[in-house]
Amino acid sequence: MADAHSTFLELSRDEWARLRANTPLTLDEDELRELRGINEAVALDEVRDVYLPLSRLLNLRVSARQHLHEVTTNFLGALTPRVPFVIAIAGSVAVGKSTTARVLQALLARWPVHPTVELITTDGFLYPNDELVQRNLMDRKGFPESYDVRRLLSVLAELKSGAERVEVPLYSHTTYDVVPDDTLTITAADIVIVEGINVLQVPPTRAGVDQLHVSDYFDFSIYVDAAESDVERWYIERTFALRDGAFREPESFFHFLTPYSDDQVHEFATSIWEGINRRNLRENIAPTRSRADLVLYKGPDHAVEQVLLRKM
Repeated sequence: MADAHSTFLELSRDEWARLRANTPLTLDEDELRELRGINEAVALDEVRDVYLPLSRLLNLRVSARQHLHEVTTNFLGALTPRVPFVIAIAGSVAVGKSTTARVLQALLARWPVHPTVELITTDGFLYPNDELVQRNLMDRKGFPESYDVRRLLSVLAELKSGAERVEVPLYSHTTYDVVPDDTLTITAADIVIVEGINVLQVPPTRAGVDQLHVSDYFDFSIYVDAAESDVERWYIERTFALRDGAFREPESFFHFLTPYSDDQVHEFATSIWEGINRRNLRENIAPTRSRADLVLYKGPDHAVEQVLLRKM
């Protein structure tokens, strides 16, 4: 039974799917194949039932924000710069944030009123590996202290100020490091999606210090959730898939895993999960779930079973 005092409306997948209304399915199977993450079998019916209603809700939110901009411009009697609508996507490692972000980016870009949708991943704001080694943080990569939060805040402030060009650092999952001297340039985006495990975290407030948090710049936030045991299994399965795929590239940081037996790979993945990712999930990521505007809860097969929408 739903908690009457909950701040969320709890909707089953069927209830949520009906909110699609007459929103057309604008992705086909070939396009979806390009958007799927490793070891994530997102099907077109998932797009229809879960992501189309979400894109409709977000489209309505963006339209309302654009109308508010027009009202403010009329009030001031002068043209003010339009700033992008910023969507955050949070959740554990291996829960499927990246696929959610890419699918939403593709769907939102097909709405006529906001064709320019950019995607930022916070991996690019990790400190470079050399610096993490110097700070003795390689074993805490992904924890809050491993990110250059000041730089992330600066980029978000530029976006929300209406800057014409914003440079965003990039990350390589092959080299497992920030890409030196390369950036994504964002110009005049209607929507910016910011995806990462850390986006809803709020650091401790220091007395007497005026602090801005990353989440202060978000217009809507999504948390992708699942049972911890399922996420652990997905992480281990993904490591196997990478061992047999991307890790075979000689320049891959984890190339050393390619000759490992299945038992060795399982032991390695389990140790990383228990020593780093599970701790980070419990200590820093899961506690931010209640701060999201919407929660997508996945079942053991990676399919969304329930949607929680914050009451207005």
